[in-house]
Amino acid sequence: MTAAADTHDRGSIAVELAILMPAFIALIVLAVVAGRLVIAQSAIDLAAHDAARTASLARTADTARPAALAAARNTLAEQGIRCLDLTVTVDVSQFQVPVGQPAFVRADLACTVSFSDVAIPGAPGNRVLTAWFTSPLDQYRVRT
Repeated sequence: MTAAADTHDRGSIAVELAILMPAFIALIVLAVVAGRLVIAQSAIDLAAHDAARTASLARTADTARPAALAAARNTLAEQGIRCLDLTVTVDVSQFQVPVGQPAFVRADLACTVSFSDVAIPGAPGNRVLTAWFTSPLDQYRVRT
């Protein structure tokens, strides 16, 4: 190789790095957002499960709703998830089913999670995650 050939290649790594670095950083940010999305969805699923289960253990429909909301909030707090807006809907209509017949409680959750601290500029920073879960009521327990 001659000295003239070496001078033509000088700085090419810097140019390639300058071209590829933004794409590489965007890929890393995308991986972080995707990972946080999966973790948040898992926490929302767990909160829906806990809310439905707690509501199914309540003795009355009137106590089931606040107990389910408290269980969902506690689970999300334990998982480190902060919802900008949390909606917990609990279907307790099955408390009216006569004893001896199968019945269930359903909890629906919607949580707005912010990704604005790691999102790519111009991309949406918030996402609404939803989950639901049903839990059976004890078939032979008195319901009111």
